[in-house]
Amino acid sequence: MNRPEPRIGALVRRASWKGSPTVSPTPALSTLDAIALIVGIVIGAGIFVTPSLVASHTGDAGTLLSAWLIGGVIALAGALCYAELATAYPHSGGDYHYLARGFGRSIAFLFGWARITVIPTGSIALLAFAFGDYASQVVRLGPHSSAVWAALVVTGLTGLNMAGVRHGSRTQNLFTLLEVIGLLVVIGAGLYFVAPAAAAPAPAATQAPVFGLAMVFVMLAFGGWNEASYLSAEVRGRRNNVAIALIASIAIITLLYLLVNLAYLRGLGFAGMAQSSAVAADLLRLAFGEAGAYVIAAVVAVAALTSANATILLGARTSYAVGRDFPPFAGLGHWHPENNSPTLALAVQGAIALALVFVGAMTRKGVETMIEFTAPVFWFFFLLAGLSLFLLRWREPHVHRPFRVPLYPLTPLVFCASSAYLFYSSVRYAGIGSLLGLGVLGVGALVLVVSRMTPGGSAARRAAR
Repeated sequence: MNRPEPRIGALVRRASWKGSPTVSPTPALSTLDAIALIVGIVIGAGIFVTPSLVASHTGDAGTLLSAWLIGGVIALAGALCYAELATAYPHSGGDYHYLARGFGRSIAFLFGWARITVIPTGSIALLAFAFGDYASQVVRLGPHSSAVWAALVVTGLTGLNMAGVRHGSRTQNLFTLLEVIGLLVVIGAGLYFVAPAAAAPAPAATQAPVFGLAMVFVMLAFGGWNEASYLSAEVRGRRNNVAIALIASIAIITLLYLLVNLAYLRGLGFAGMAQSSAVAADLLRLAFGEAGAYVIAAVVAVAALTSANATILLGARTSYAVGRDFPPFAGLGHWHPENNSPTLALAVQGAIALALVFVGAMTRKGVETMIEFTAPVFWFFFLLAGLSLFLLRWREPHVHRPFRVPLYPLTPLVFCASSAYLFYSSVRYAGIGSLLGLGVLGVGALVLVVSRMTPGGSAARRAAR
């Protein structure tokens, strides 16, 4: 009989908060294995969607390319910080565990709330819209085609997961490989198969450049490096092998991203890039005609579909773990024994994601609105995770740290400063999506206050100590 995965909160409480960690992953990955895994985790559908958004918020090609280079530096600094946290405190809770140790259970509760209501749900809706943008290149479903496709994706995949249907890891790896191949095809098409003159001139952008918001979109494409850093506890050999794997993988990803943006610029021109809703399909259409556009659209759509399924599966399990740990969410902690899935957590997650699809449809900027929705909350907790590294070094100097951040304290300061800047930018320059995301987080803070004021909440707190 399959058993559900362990409760994250319970593991946090059982961990030694003042001593050495209770979990010790066995190093089993070579440096080359780690590089391949990190590249596979980070490269996703985002790089086929965000370049046009970055171009629309930068004023010229030089600024555009600089933004992608800076994104690589931020991703590397963050990955190195997470590598120290992951090796010093190896734990299945990840950010949840670091925030609980560094800032206490109240912040851990807010992070759990964000995991239920904002971060996975916004990512699911974003990926569903990315699927819709590219699927609409093949089959249009009316004037709101992308939103209709997105709603179908959220409903269909949530239903499959509630029924206990799973995509295997081999399928996930296959589409990761297809994404990388698609990226190389786009690079080759833009640099070698399309003459610069083939791109028709497009009208100049109507909005003023906003570099901070452009960086928010850049960092979406680099998303996943925080997950990749958890591998640091499982890399064989010298401690420096972790840094080698992280530096090499982020360098490879940054190079690929710079090359693909150069390909877009050469094939479509800067203005054409900024106005495209499916930039890879538009470039392949120029290089190989409609057949090329259909092929790349299908690859990106299926890759987005696969990523959306993984996010639905993992996001619901986070909600399940939080439901088991915090009384206000107890209903989410039910595991369906026949389907072997957290059915209520999946249903709630799907309902929120569908509501976000509706919001994206109303703004007519589905992907952009979903990035705005998740970004402030995302970067707020990244900032706290970076600060937790300083707090835990100060409070727990005796804890063994197999990997230490190079150039401490400069590297974590760079990460914290960039996280603070991206949080500010996502709030200052983004639209209704960012206000909605912060409003949902504010509701979580209110739920926390109310739960503390109730007799049941007080008892739950005493039991958790």
